[in-house]
Amino acid sequence: MQKILLLGGTTEASRLARHLADCGANAIFSYAGRTNSPRSQPLPTRVGGFGGVDGLVDYIRTENITHIIDATHPFAAQMSRNALDAAAQTNTPLVSFERAPWQAGTGDTWQHVADYSGVLDALGDAPRRVFLAIGKQNIDLFTSAPPHHYLLRLVDQPEAAIPLPDHALEIAAGPFDLAGDRALLQHHAIDVIVTKNAGGIGARAKLDAARELGVPVIIMDRPALPGRRILETQQEVMDWLHQDGTQSI
Repeated sequence: MQKILLLGGTTEASRLARHLADCGANAIFSYAGRTNSPRSQPLPTRVGGFGGVDGLVDYIRTENITHIIDATHPFAAQMSRNALDAAAQTNTPLVSFERAPWQAGTGDTWQHVADYSGVLDALGDAPRRVFLAIGKQNIDLFTSAPPHHYLLRLVDQPEAAIPLPDHALEIAAGPFDLAGDRALLQHHAIDVIVTKNAGGIGARAKLDAARELGVPVIIMDRPALPGRRILETQQEVMDWLHQDGTQSI
């Protein structure tokens, strides 16, 4: 009998959890717990880190995990690296369930950068009104930037003061729509968006609004993680789980 470890953190992970539960799969849902009110899951759930690669190896062995599905956020690179290393050490099959990245279309003005240093260079020295759509984890990196005005949209009210002297704060959880994000950009007179290439539809609206309004986008490309098998649909994941032939869910 399979025992699946589903590393979550995305809408797609939650949908897969529901499907696995409906199928009667023996699976555990794990996520980092970075939001105050995470979505409840239909599977047994654990919250928090594993304690690095060694901790994850111990967990895999203790819980008799047979398959790992990495459905973390495309930018949760350290967790994905740890999962790859732990899977290799324990000889546990692993796939990454990852939504396709966004692609620029006609009318989009995107500048691709590799990391936060590239973002800061791309913003330049002249003050700008920036929609900083990167979440809360790396806001402090922008304290050394020139005095831009930043719009932040966060899921939860921050517990500590935002370290940016000139900013506006919106507390909201996606998915977002085109009309709402168009109004947001206009209300705050945004002249550039900074975002990560997360993919999916829940956060796509700001890019569509930027195209309509002629607002340029600085977009951070996903980190390179070699050696992964990436699946983009739930059906592909289920086919992978069934392909062994000696296992069943």
